[in-house]
Amino acid sequence: MPSSRSRIVLQPVKSLHEFTQSGSAHTLKLLSFNIQVGIETGAYHHYLTKSWQHLWPSGHRNLALKRIAQIIEPFDVVAIQEADGGSFRSGQVNQVEYLAKLAHFPHWYQQLNRNLGPLAQHSNGALSRICPTVITHHKLPGLLPGRGAIHLVFGAGESALHVVIMHLALGKNTQNRQLNYVCELLTDAKNVILMGDLNASAERLFQSSPLQNMKLQRISTELATFPSWKPKRGLDHIFVSKSVKIKQLAVLDVSVSDHLPIAMEIELPEGFPQA
Repeated sequence: MPSSRSRIVLQPVKSLHEFTQSGSAHTLKLLSFNIQVGIETGAYHHYLTKSWQHLWPSGHRNLALKRIAQIIEPFDVVAIQEADGGSFRSGQVNQVEYLAKLAHFPHWYQQLNRNLGPLAQHSNGALSRICPTVITHHKLPGLLPGRGAIHLVFGAGESALHVVIMHLALGKNTQNRQLNYVCELLTDAKNVILMGDLNASAERLFQSSPLQNMKLQRISTELATFPSWKPKRGLDHIFVSKSVKIKQLAVLDVSVSDHLPIAMEIELPEGFPQA
């Protein structure tokens, strides 16, 4: 197992086919994706020309969700950020449920973080092919409400796999408060996976956040996920504890949202429940 200062060196970018063509019954494929409520953004000017889609329904939105469903279908556990839980702008479609059905995930959970009534239902989502033993919803601390984490536990005891899906705030101080909350939540967990849009680089998180005190594996390459059309910043991450063996990790070269999805394949811990 790597020492506390060792880094994992992995291929930074792969196509969906490259990433999913391998694998076995003894591995688990993970994906984290900020889907931007199904708005296809391919340039900075789209933030202006497509801004109305944050408030108003669009026929293109469900087409984008169908593309996203095709991307996530080969995976076992998927973390979704910036989904709508069913409001006017999404045509009353719960996007987490919709993606779960399209991609044939038997287990899904929508976490409502910012409730704007009939106008918008800002949500995180968790999709899984394996039934979690426990699912809990946590409101993360911050000056403004609207950030949350989903904690899924697979299995039980020391061999249990703890997966936390989250979307952090923008400010460093608030991020650190939120990560401190998550670290305390996982104090007794051995096998840990942190997934989501953390709105910060891996370097910043490992050097000056509560994550520096967790026994997580460090990646040698900053995996850029934002913006999707010309990635420069690594905002989306999958971090795992040193007890978890990584088979592959990459950003997927599939542009639908303004973020690219990040994917990881791990070996299953001993005693992990099968689907």
